[in-house]
Amino acid sequence: MPVLPLQMGIPGGPELLIILLIGLLLIALPAYFVYNDATKRNNDNAALWTVATVLGGLVGNIFGALLVVILYLIIGRE
Repeated sequence: MPVLPLQMGIPGGPELLIILLIGLLLIALPAYFVYNDATKRNNDNAALWTVATVLGGLVGNIFGALLVVILYLIIGRE
């Protein structure tokens, strides 16, 4: 019986890449919304709100990013 070579690469590599790209998109969209809205309203803390949205998305996935967006809509739009 011949010996088959080991599979090259990571099993499920393309699927994991697609999941990663979708996750990054779900974090980038709220951050883009917050930054655009904050700059249109001449908010001095536009970059800070954007960084908070990205960090919230990285720590708490999409729910963390949405939580920061909700906080921005309540607090940051003054």
